[in-house]
Amino acid sequence: MMSPATPSKGAATRELILDHAYELARQDGLEGLSIGALALGVGMSKSGVFAHFGSREELQLALLDATTQRFLDFVIRPAVKQPRGLKRLRAILEGWSEWIRIHYNGCVLISAVVEYDGREDGPLRTRVKEQQFGWRNEVVRAIRQTIEVGDLRADTDPVQLAFELYAVMLGLHHDASLFGFDETHQRTWAAIDRLLASYQP
Repeated sequence: MMSPATPSKGAATRELILDHAYELARQDGLEGLSIGALALGVGMSKSGVFAHFGSREELQLALLDATTQRFLDFVIRPAVKQPRGLKRLRAILEGWSEWIRIHYNGCVLISAVVEYDGREDGPLRTRVKEQQFGWRNEVVRAIRQTIEVGDLRADTDPVQLAFELYAVMLGLHHDASLFGFDETHQRTWAAIDRLLASYQP
């Protein structure tokens, strides 16, 4: 009987660095990520960190990818246990709301959008756009499935509804950090309920 594969020491160290980088970036964003502070936090030299990530930009890109996967695991995995349709779509939105509750004082993905939305195209801005486009497509796919099972009207525009839901969730993230999560969460779900009802048969 084969034993479960265990990560190599190098892979485990890389994960340790990314985990610590994630916590630093929640506070200071990707641009505020300091190799010196990161090395100190994981008990390594700067050259030790660079041995796993050839440059600061490579570290930032790897962190974006790891955070994207963390977000998808948190939101999508529980939601797909629900049947396709409105239950699954709402489960996605509920998971997204919970992610915001945990991260409204420091979300790496939202910070990255703010940091790179106005910059010239480059590897980091491109990766941020890919991440945002990929997530929008996940929401669009869930909406299309909801239309297919008859929980939303056949003439619903999935891309438009995804945009509208995304705008509401960004409002939650924005207002929660300024005015507190609980009341903002209630107002967000009042908006979501009204929005989804407007698209139902």
